[in-house]
Amino acid sequence: MKPAEIEYARLRLESAQETLSEARLLLNSGFLKGTVNRIYYACFYAVNALLFSEGLSSSKHGGVISLFNRYFIKTGRLPGDMGKLYGKIFEMRQEGDYEETTKFDQHEVEDLLSYAQSFIEQIADWLRTNKSV
Repeated sequence: MKPAEIEYARLRLESAQETLSEARLLLNSGFLKGTVNRIYYACFYAVNALLFSEGLSSSKHGGVISLFNRYFIKTGRLPGDMGKLYGKIFEMRQEGDYEETTKFDQHEVEDLLSYAQSFIEQIADWLRTNKSV
């Protein structure tokens, strides 16, 4: 990767970590829908860094999920459970953002935040190891 590309991927990872911090603040304030939204976007930014490192991108969320699964999960470059988790987080974000009656469980969202932290760390580790990001 070129230096500018490495810097872009680093910035996306920084955005992922900052957005995860926002999720923690929202969780601590009891805003579960907002927490799920920020968890999703934190993971989204990390996945975008990963895809960018391979010259891949999509303007649609479904496209990002599809590329992630096609190039990293199905190939075994990352564990399959990461693909399942990312899909679950996307679905939960959709429900929270667009279905007025959705209610999230505090403990489920706390667990989701923990899983998201691990998800982002795994992507950052992969990028450091394979792309020197």
